[in-house]
Amino acid sequence: MTVRMDNVGIVVEDLSAAITFFRVLGLELEGQTVVEGEWAGRVTGLGNQRVEIAMMRTPDGHGRLELSRFLEPPIVADHRNAPVNALGYLRVMFAVEDLDETLGRLREHGGELVSTEVVRYEDAYRLCYVRGPEGILIGLAQEIG
Repeated sequence: MTVRMDNVGIVVEDLSAAITFFRVLGLELEGQTVVEGEWAGRVTGLGNQRVEIAMMRTPDGHGRLELSRFLEPPIVADHRNAPVNALGYLRVMFAVEDLDETLGRLREHGGELVSTEVVRYEDAYRLCYVRGPEGILIGLAQEIG
C-alpha cells in the first residue's frame, strides 16, 4: 500500500497575509480559488460552505500547504495561540538551508521566535518554532554539516 501526504491545511482570517508569509518562507502559490456548495460540505461535515483557499507548494514540489479562509459557515473555535503542548494540530516543520537568513526574512513579515533562541540538537540540527500572522505556528530546521 502506498501512502503520500497531499497537503496540510491551516484555517486563517487574513488569507493575503498568510500567503505572503509562506511566500517569504519560500513556498510558491500553486493556485487560489473559492470552494463552495453542498458537495464540499459533505466532505467536511459542515453542510453548505463557502471557503476561499490558496494552495502553496514547496519548491521541490513534494509538500503542499492549503490555506483556507471560511466565508460560510462562520469560524467556531480559535486555537491559534494555544501553547505547543496543546492537544491536536501543533505545527508544520520546514527544513531550510540557512535558518538565520530565513528568520530574518520572516521577522520582516511578523514572524517571532516562540523561544528566545535557536536551539542546537546534538550535531544534527538547529531548530526553532516561529509564530507568523494570526499566531500560525511553524517549525524551522537546519541540518548541520
